[in-house]
Order: sequence, then C-alpha cells, then structure tokens
Amino acid sequence: MAIRSNAANVLSTWFGCGYAPAAPGTVGSAAAIGIAALIEHYAGWKPFWFAPLAVVVSAPAIWAAGETARQAQLKDPGFVVVDEVVGQWLALSGARSLNWKSYLAAFLLFRLFDIWKPFPVRQLESLPGGVGIVADDLMAGLYAALVLFLAGWFNLY
Repeated sequence: MAIRSNAANVLSTWFGCGYAPAAPGTVGSAAAIGIAALIEHYAGWKPFWFAPLAVVVSAPAIWAAGETARQAQLKDPGFVVVDEVVGQWLALSGARSLNWKSYLAAFLLFRLFDIWKPFPVRQLESLPGGVGIVADDLMAGLYAALVLFLAGWFNLY
C-alpha cells in the first residue's frame, strides 16, 4: 500500500511542486508551462497537442488526487497540484502559436479562471474525490483556452 501511496503523492504534488511554501497552485501551473515550453522546443509540438496530453494525464491525475486527498482526509488539499498542471496544459491548447506572450497569457488566464471560478467551475468542485479536484481545473483551463484562442484570432499576441 505504501508504494501506491507514494506514487499517488509524487504525481498529485507534481513531483513536489505542491510543497512550495507559498502559492503551490501557481508553482504547479508554472511547472506545467516550463514542461510545455521544453516539449514545444525539443519535440516541436503545436499548441493543439497539449489538449490530448491534458486528457491523457487527467486519468492518473484523478486517481492520484483522490488517493492523496483520502490519505490526508481533506476534500481538496492545497498541496495537490496535478490538477493545475492538466488545466494549464488545456489552457495552452487554445494558443494559435507558442511564444513568450502566449505562454504568459495562458498562465495568467488559467490562474484567473482557477481563482475566480466562474460558473460552472466552482460547481464542479463538488464532484466526489479526485474527479472534483481535477474537473474544476479542466473547466478553468477550457475557459482560458477559449479566451486565448480569441485573443490569437485578433492577433493580440
């Protein structure tokens, strides 16, 4: 059981980012941006490919977040940040191109929607376990992706 618990903890805290002394969600989002920039640079990924990546990582994220929350006996522990990672990657998928401006815009937009929690982001938090932990961030990421896409449509970055 300890091995599963450790794996859940490593993934849910995104390899320790969740233990940042201040703003762990923001640290998790920044880590997601950094990884995306590396993937884009070295593998040549286009923005759209971050949507399927977010979807694929969502399944283990839901498991890990739910398992860690259960162990901590908390509904949505602040140190669980894998949800920010998948939400941030979904936000990036709305960019028309990837450059420092689109990375910054995706980061700021995702953090805005994740903190503000417009309908139905806040309501998704009430889903049980890891699903509720991850679903609200995916919705915040979707909102950010849509705004980023529209901003790109109007050549704002």
